[in-house]
Amino acid sequence: MSFIEIDRMTKFFTGSLKPAVDSMQLNIEKGEIITLLGPSGCGKTTTLRMIAGFEQPSSGRISIGDQEVVTDDYSVPPEKRGIGMVFQDYALFPHMSILKNVMFGLNKWSTRAKKKRAQEVLELVGLAEYADRYPTQLSGGQQQRIALARALAPEPHVVLMDEPFSNLDAGLREKMRFEIMGILKKANVTAIMVTHDQKDAFAVSDRVVVMNEGVIQQIAEPREMYRCPKNCFVAQFVGKTNLLSGVMDDDLQHINTQIGRVCLPEQWKEDLESESSSVKLSIRPEGCRLAEEGEYRGTVEHVTYSGEFQELSVRLQADHAVSNEPMVIYAPVEQDIEIGTTVSFDIKPELVALVE
Repeated sequence: MSFIEIDRMTKFFTGSLKPAVDSMQLNIEKGEIITLLGPSGCGKTTTLRMIAGFEQPSSGRISIGDQEVVTDDYSVPPEKRGIGMVFQDYALFPHMSILKNVMFGLNKWSTRAKKKRAQEVLELVGLAEYADRYPTQLSGGQQQRIALARALAPEPHVVLMDEPFSNLDAGLREKMRFEIMGILKKANVTAIMVTHDQKDAFAVSDRVVVMNEGVIQQIAEPREMYRCPKNCFVAQFVGKTNLLSGVMDDDLQHINTQIGRVCLPEQWKEDLESESSSVKLSIRPEGCRLAEEGEYRGTVEHVTYSGEFQELSVRLQADHAVSNEPMVIYAPVEQDIEIGTTVSFDIKPELVALVE
């Protein structure tokens, strides 16, 4: 039995004929870090609020540990669910010291026990020496860790985090991803995070749940989801990709597309059902490797320098027919590539996937 079980959870808002969350099924193991990932309006924050108890599902069931917190007949109040919450804006009290902020949720504890527990979690997040300071005296990353410490202080069953990195600049954001993941793992707490940022999700999560229009599209480990997206939406949302339509070759090892034959990785060959079935391919830009005698050739229409690589928009030509859409491929930054240049490249089968 999983630690958290969400069974057929559905949420309709008043005046809407379409559910914000539609028949969600999700099981989470104890100590697991899960991220709900998707675009704005996909239902991820509504899901988080229903788990927290801030929203009531229209139907369905939620269990945490051995307690049913939501059924069609009743709902356990938020304060009795054993949940810690880290809000997007951290929600720290500016007039209270850091120590008192962390102690705030320990209502039924003695004053001595409150202080001891607050000091323990401040040690856990590496900010014990800041106990007497105030939130305005801390950086954004430090405030985030204090908010997490306050959520962890009551020893919750689950920690919920709503867009925890959205207020941080790029450099601090990258650093805090790993710090927060380390703190959660060290505390051995089950956590559910909401974000629309793929890098946030992939950096901290054991598994990622991609949602769109209230429906789960795929649940997988970050590496598996990136390399083997289930459908076109997932392939495009968790990173850039090239989508091609094609027909399976007679050898069951290649797909015939508008740019030519594309080789499939071994794991996909076992899933092929028919020699003539139409399929769609996802080809990651980093799976296209520049080579002097590459199998595919095209003209560079646009070059974008990202710092880590150059993103090329390449119009391919195969069998004397120009393909409809340009391919996006990544090139090393040390290569001088100009618009109008003809390039050739090969496609690594490992970064090719069949999608629905």
